[in-house]
Amino acid sequence: MSSAQAGRRHVVVIGGGFGGLNAARALKAAPVRVTLVDRRNFHLFQPLLYQVATGILGPGEITSPLRHILRKQKNAAVLLGEVTDIDPVNRRVVLADGILDYDTLIVAAGMRSHYYGHGAWEQVAPGLKSIEDSGWIRQKIFFAFEVAERETDPERRKAWLTFIVVGSGPTGVELTGMLAEIAKDTLRDNFRSFRPEDSEILLVDAAQRILPSFPPELSDRAKDSLEELGVRVLTGARVTAVDDSGLALQGPRGVERIEARTVLWAAGVSGSPLGAKLAEKTAATLDRMGRVHVGPDLTVPGHPEIFVIGDLACIPGKDGNPLPGLAPVATQGGRYAARVIARRLGGESPPPPFSYFDKGTMAVIGRHAAVADIGPFHFGGMLAWLLWLFIHLMLLVNFESRLVVFIRWAFSYFTYSRGSRVLLAAGPMRLPVTGAGDCETVSGTGSKEDKAGDTPREIQT
Repeated sequence: MSSAQAGRRHVVVIGGGFGGLNAARALKAAPVRVTLVDRRNFHLFQPLLYQVATGILGPGEITSPLRHILRKQKNAAVLLGEVTDIDPVNRRVVLADGILDYDTLIVAAGMRSHYYGHGAWEQVAPGLKSIEDSGWIRQKIFFAFEVAERETDPERRKAWLTFIVVGSGPTGVELTGMLAEIAKDTLRDNFRSFRPEDSEILLVDAAQRILPSFPPELSDRAKDSLEELGVRVLTGARVTAVDDSGLALQGPRGVERIEARTVLWAAGVSGSPLGAKLAEKTAATLDRMGRVHVGPDLTVPGHPEIFVIGDLACIPGKDGNPLPGLAPVATQGGRYAARVIARRLGGESPPPPFSYFDKGTMAVIGRHAAVADIGPFHFGGMLAWLLWLFIHLMLLVNFESRLVVFIRWAFSYFTYSRGSRVLLAAGPMRLPVTGAGDCETVSGTGSKEDKAGDTPREIQT
């Protein structure tokens, strides 16, 4: 720590996702020293995770080293560490291997996949919340086609060539569309024992329509686009069991069993365990998804020094309903928290209560097919698809990523191919990474390998 920074108030930011990173960057001119702590050393552009999972992009195209992003911000430091607890009384963040003191804390620990009390399903139906998840899904998808090439039994081959996505929000719809394009275009003529385009791809949801947060006409349009790709859409169907050979559904026609060796989960999320720990220590309340209820200034009630932002925060919108877990919500929340901190230190009056500026939501289904809900404008097709491409390209954090992603997109568009189809193992096993299900890259639980007798040491920043 430089002598110039030593006397400044210390702001600790937990999580290097959209919320945490934008909070840290927005404090660049504030008279504080900022420490961003994360159990990964990179920022993840989560909206494009599904493209890593389906082979269009590689992990490096949607990740950026946090140290590189903040390298010119002299009042900011990055620490690689796993947060295990928060001590609001002594204003300390407890890490697996140390302690960080803070004056102000910003918690942006994100969400993880939620299996509604069926934790065992996670081992056979991976969610898509981390870079490790995307690698596991990609392995399962392309491994299934390889096994099908050698399978001689028609029923077993059919199971390997059946892909089910559970959950029809934007992630589920986008993942399903990519699966259909892989079977229909990418792998055409690649195999000799079967035709990949004969694969069966299903999108399943308990809701009565897909993209339930979108206007009904856009839901219908998205469903039509998926069905044109050969996807079988099952709505009003609740999953009752999942195993490594398929799943069971309770729907209008009763119980139905579908044999499928690849089931992917996009049906729900819950808060990081760190949210529950924070609530326990501060008497804050959680909503049914495990998000922390915050005040109008995004602080924990009774603790003006603790902000919770991003997916982990339960923030009422203008209609009274909680704001969705979207990157723009986290980004605006991070910048708002930084503004509150700067005004406090400057002796200024606080800013107005946080108000989310909704720029709209979009979902892409496939080539030339997307839907957009932007204020009074509801549209789809080529225009929505091009707008989606442009917006997501511009939201990447640096020029290098934008350039590489643009080149990869262009290659995929003109060749119908995917550059990241390499299998990293001889089977569809999950990579052994602790906490891979977290939405952000901070876990609320310590590693099992921690030495129980060690005393946490204070970390100097």
